[in-house]
Amino acid sequence: MQKIIVVGGGAGGLELVTKLSKTLGKKKLAEVILVDRSRTHVWKPLLHEVAAGVIDKNSDGVDYPIHAASHHYGFQLGNMSHIDHTNKTIHLDPLPDDNGDVLLPARTLEYDILVLAIGSVSNDFGTPGVAENCYLLDSLKQAERFHKALLNQLIKINQLSDSDSSLKVAIVGGGATGTELAAQLHHVANLARSYGMPKMSAERLQISIIEAGPRILPALPERITNSARAALHKLGIKVLENTRVASAQKEGFITSDTTLIEADLMVWAAGVKAPDFIQELNIFETNRAQQILVNKQLQSTLIDNIYVIGDCCGFQQEDGSWVPPRAQSAHQMASLVATNLINIQKSKPLKSYQYKDYGSLVHLSKYSTVGSLMGSLSNSSMFVEGKLARFVYISLYNMHQFAVHGWFKGALVLLSRKVSNIVGQKLKLH
Repeated sequence: MQKIIVVGGGAGGLELVTKLSKTLGKKKLAEVILVDRSRTHVWKPLLHEVAAGVIDKNSDGVDYPIHAASHHYGFQLGNMSHIDHTNKTIHLDPLPDDNGDVLLPARTLEYDILVLAIGSVSNDFGTPGVAENCYLLDSLKQAERFHKALLNQLIKINQLSDSDSSLKVAIVGGGATGTELAAQLHHVANLARSYGMPKMSAERLQISIIEAGPRILPALPERITNSARAALHKLGIKVLENTRVASAQKEGFITSDTTLIEADLMVWAAGVKAPDFIQELNIFETNRAQQILVNKQLQSTLIDNIYVIGDCCGFQQEDGSWVPPRAQSAHQMASLVATNLINIQKSKPLKSYQYKDYGSLVHLSKYSTVGSLMGSLSNSSMFVEGKLARFVYISLYNMHQFAVHGWFKGALVLLSRKVSNIVGQKLKLH
């Protein structure tokens, strides 16, 4: 029986093993195994909401072991640190528990086909002090770490008798993550008043978004940028464009013109790259973002039986541009690789990947949602905002749930989430 290992349970990886388990796994045509360093999946576009505390991983996450048990695939908890492509094996590091004792030993897993879906990490571009002083939002663990720090700061400000004291938050990176997080923090500061912090409000919160480029949301049409900027300004959020950070210190960010932007909480959300260990493997061709170069069938350019999907995949389009690291890209790649792995079983030719841009949306908490729809489906993008944009934004998350759980169970999960939003607490306090 053929063994297929998928490393990384993000949007692309989890959808891929779900598709394969319904076909190859259920019919015993292949053994499908998912490897991830975490026990729980949370859709990456929602990590900023976990960080702000407006959603809970227990209600919005997917437990890999439980999902695997009900979907005909295996799950291995662990961190992959090496690939031996000659012997077709991967190495998983020993896994410690909270006390530092070995929970799981080092393991070696054999594969016939390997799919890498290991996502991306923030790119600090070598900026001094970022690793020591900034919070990142690349993973569920990092988002939860920021949330704990946020709660501590909110409690601290609420207890101060000086009403002029404020919580200063500086976010480097004016992309979707940075702008959406800023709006959610404004909302959370007001929510805190209803959860034991009566002296806390958005008026005691100072948020700055620092963008090195000429405008925030540079990957989106300028009209969307202008609408988002106006919405942020209305909330009192400072948008500092054309502002390059030279270093990060305990007191805040130092810009290239030596200006200090003071901050109690510092977030780095500027730029993404594939994880560094990909370069260290020295078995792949990579681009400047350290993404693994692939052919039209999403196979590594150097190793045919290794496929790559999602943020770590470097697929260059005919116009010379790279497929952007977005959830819709990972979804499309997962669908193609699933089709091709099934085609291999049926001795059918492999299909080629073609990215389709369906537009992008930016959700600024409860205050505004703006974006463009259609993308390549029409000659020009259609600008949307307000309730329509909010509906489409929610629909993207719903489609992910359906892909992971199926239509019936997916509908039950969404219904449960809706009920939880109505009767549950609006802010996570632990």
